[in-house]
Amino acid sequence: MEEGTSNSPSDICSTGKDDSVLRGKDYDVLQWDAREECEVRQILDRIADKWSLLVIALLEKRTLRFTELKRNIDGISQRMLTTTLRHLERDGIIERTVYPVVPPKVDYALTPLGCTLHETIRSLVLWTEQNQADIIAARQRYDARGGSNNP
Repeated sequence: MEEGTSNSPSDICSTGKDDSVLRGKDYDVLQWDAREECEVRQILDRIADKWSLLVIALLEKRTLRFTELKRNIDGISQRMLTTTLRHLERDGIIERTVYPVVPPKVDYALTPLGCTLHETIRSLVLWTEQNQADIIAARQRYDARGGSNNP
């Protein structure tokens, strides 16, 4: 491994100085543990995937049925949407309401926990919008120097 390169996700934003302040009571960089059994990592993997982010964003405005979600998420398969909804429901991010009618009617809505997550996602989207020009420029510089061919 090259000098200055790290395997640990906790070192991504390391300043190289004493990071003991970051390991204080308010913030523990070690919570970003990449081990498979790490709960924080599992939750981040779940809520940060592209399908979950889109479902959460769509449910922010109103309750939707499965077909409405499917119609509004370009490229998602029925199976992937079903899996995503189940995972988000299990994690307490969305709630599924089944109405006892024929044919069955099922609605999906954000829970109060899901609403707080949406606020965080909104901040991430805003950051992305504000910095997209810089990111595009960085990508172009990287590609121009053949960056994708460098290990």
